[in-house]
Amino acid sequence: MDLFTKYYSEWKGGRKNTNEFYKTIPRFYYRLPAEDEVLLQKLREESRAVFLQRKSRELLDNEELQNLWFLLDKHQIPPVIGEEAMINYENFLKVGEKAGPKCKQFFTAKVFAKLLHTDSYGRISIMQFFNYVMRKVWLHQTRIGLSLYDVAGQGYLRESLRDEELSKESQETNWFSAPSALRVYGQYLNLDKDHNGMLSKEELSRYGTATMTNVFLDRVFQECLTYDGEMDYKTYLDFVLALENRKEPAALQYIFKLLDIENKGYLNVFSLNYFFRDEIFDMVKPKDPLKISLQDLINSNQGDTVTTILIDLNGFWTYENREALVANDNENSADLDDT
Repeated sequence: MDLFTKYYSEWKGGRKNTNEFYKTIPRFYYRLPAEDEVLLQKLREESRAVFLQRKSRELLDNEELQNLWFLLDKHQIPPVIGEEAMINYENFLKVGEKAGPKCKQFFTAKVFAKLLHTDSYGRISIMQFFNYVMRKVWLHQTRIGLSLYDVAGQGYLRESLRDEELSKESQETNWFSAPSALRVYGQYLNLDKDHNGMLSKEELSRYGTATMTNVFLDRVFQECLTYDGEMDYKTYLDFVLALENRKEPAALQYIFKLLDIENKGYLNVFSLNYFFRDEIFDMVKPKDPLKISLQDLINSNQGDTVTTILIDLNGFWTYENREALVANDNENSADLDDT
């Protein structure tokens, strides 16, 4: 009994000392500000915005992704399997050291093991690893973007944030709506004929009504971020966003950069002639790529269009706006059918 009393007293005393120590634990719970606490709400919103901006800066940007691709390509280990460049674990770690602190999380034994399949040399595909990195970056970008709508910072979005009154037309024209996102992603998948997750110049040439000139496509792949000569989904999104919103200053800036072939900051007669001449030659497809003969015009079945563009302002305008005019005709036909 004496021993029990002794040990019990020591244990109780120990609890008392521990409880005293608990007082030094920092506060970890803060209640949500009430609706009438405007200042606290603003402070919470600003602090969350700063936090999300910091998280966004921690993600790899386009330039860093391009640098990562160059490093991976430089450290590939032969032999190549089909068209797949490969890398072993030793070079994988070397790239991780050179790629910078932002990439450190991707260069682990766990990630390498996940992507290691049946290669007899113990290597992984460079393209598969790079796609893995890009998907992780896109996932975090999406998470950050959605978190901006979580005003209360509780980690979830509420049903009340949805606007059920949006019309179908508004959803289709809104880039952030589900129908619009599915449409653009569906187009991307349809263009990706070899199903490697990237678009080549030939695949992109089928975009829309497949009327983009080779010169313009060349400029797209010269100026935009590509990987081994192919375009990823994020670059494709920028491309589509610019082409579908050509009245917006940001879209015009994107397209102007492509048209400014001499990087002078302005378009001169040479630049305009460069693109326009190529479009005419694409339409006619002459035997001699440097000149168009009368017989070329006749054989092309485009002689009327070409001559109208060259001599008639209205004809030029009609040709330049042919896609919009076709769309309007289709809408008018649909309206007549409904009536």
